[in-house]
Amino acid sequence: MAKLRAPGGCPWDREQTFDTIKPYTLEETYEVLDAIDRRDWRGLSEELGDFILQAVFYAQMASEEDKFRIDDALDAINEKLIRRHPHVFAQGDAKTSDQVKARWDEIKAEEKKTRGEKPKGLLEGIPRAMPALVEAQQLSSKAAGAGFDWPNIGQVADKVREELAELEQARTQAGTEEIEGEIGDLLFTIVNLARFLKVDPEQALRRTNAKFRSRFSHVEAGIAASGRTLSGASLEEMEELWQQAKNLSSKPGR
Repeated sequence: MAKLRAPGGCPWDREQTFDTIKPYTLEETYEVLDAIDRRDWRGLSEELGDFILQAVFYAQMASEEDKFRIDDALDAINEKLIRRHPHVFAQGDAKTSDQVKARWDEIKAEEKKTRGEKPKGLLEGIPRAMPALVEAQQLSSKAAGAGFDWPNIGQVADKVREELAELEQARTQAGTEEIEGEIGDLLFTIVNLARFLKVDPEQALRRTNAKFRSRFSHVEAGIAASGRTLSGASLEEMEELWQQAKNLSSKPGR
């Protein structure tokens, strides 16, 4: 990367900045997730190389501006892992993952205090640029950790039903903006339901998206086999093919 960025190197690489590389970082992240979802281990190996390249690219640009080197980034994460795992590297005591998470947050707060950082609001450290489902999960988890949570999952389920009723009312009586707000409230509550069930909502939706892709492809193939396009098929025909795809995917090994 240093050679690519040096005079006489690659014109494209030399033109890049921290901001122009950001979209590629996001793209490579999702490609890693996709390879994991597909259990494509060879593909994952390649995608992890692309993913690591993003860190190398940022570090090289930082080194050129005398900000830091990649060694500094690696040293920092090594030190952080040791510091925040006293139950492994020191005399700390944590028997469960919940205890580990709680101690991690305590140490993180102590580090900020030592650095003289001013206390921030509980939710200020959660990036706004992340996918909305992930953001909602982190927001609700942080608030729950501070005690702002439903007492049990039954009450979360009741809240889902309440939000559905409010959406139905808005659908018949309100405008687009209010309907959008009710959809958002419903999605946020479902994220909380997933949290209570210890399900990652982002990954759950990604799996459902993949399932929909597969089943709809079966519908397209079935219609194409009869020499027609989707626009020439009835809903009943498409539904029959959809049910076939469901049955196929439910068989062992599918």
